[in-house]
Amino acid sequence: MYFITLSRRMGANGSEIARQVVQELRYHLYDTEAIENAAREMGFLKDVKDIDGKAPSLFERIFSSRPQMHLDRMMAVLCELASRGNALFLGRGSHILLREFPCAMHVRVTASLDKRIENLKGRGFGREAATRAIRKSDHERAAFIKFAFGVDWDNPELYDLVLNMDHLTVPLAADIVTHMATSEEVKTRSMDAMQSLAMMGLARKAEAALIEKGFSPPYVSVCAIEPCKLRLTGTVGVPWEKANAETIVKGIQGITSIDNQIQIAAAFSKGA
Repeated sequence: MYFITLSRRMGANGSEIARQVVQELRYHLYDTEAIENAAREMGFLKDVKDIDGKAPSLFERIFSSRPQMHLDRMMAVLCELASRGNALFLGRGSHILLREFPCAMHVRVTASLDKRIENLKGRGFGREAATRAIRKSDHERAAFIKFAFGVDWDNPELYDLVLNMDHLTVPLAADIVTHMATSEEVKTRSMDAMQSLAMMGLARKAEAALIEKGFSPPYVSVCAIEPCKLRLTGTVGVPWEKANAETIVKGIQGITSIDNQIQIAAAFSKGA
């Protein structure tokens, strides 16, 4: 199983490159529409739409855990899609989500501001409208990656390949990606990631369910320790909260065992 993630700046023709690559490699293409369709099937469409590649407001980040819940559910959707086999993911922070898997190759598509403006003008934009759209898109995508993963969207160390489209055609760029993805050097990094993806997806679903019921991180944390088995850690105020957290997680399809290591606050224990 192999994955390609493609992160692109608006107007750099990244989407066009992605379509040619998946056609050549016969991969699944997971763009915004495909991701939202999967989210709808899982009951997470509202969460995915609410985050939609944009960082939440400062108010939401300070006073609400909902942005983290939306992010967890978006991650669960991406894990589910990745577990279906060879695929190219377009945006949505997929290059960060899959960075720990050796079978993933990460591509960045960029171009100068002038080049991107010219590309958008070819699609019917006026110059001023193109400039505004590009600057807005750049700001929102960079802010989302910073919020969601704490990294700089432009950091070249996040990618295996960076394509500057100022002097490359879409077919040539697609050929470069395809050649690299099928090279022996990249193929030898491959591994069966199905199990790890499934475990990651279940942990994200559990974390989102707990947040929705008022168990905000880091007070209660979730990790997958085996397929279908999760461990709960953290501290709560009273025993019934510990039991309630376990009940919430047990209700998630695919989880068969829970190691509940949540601690009761010392103040309550002494009072008891």
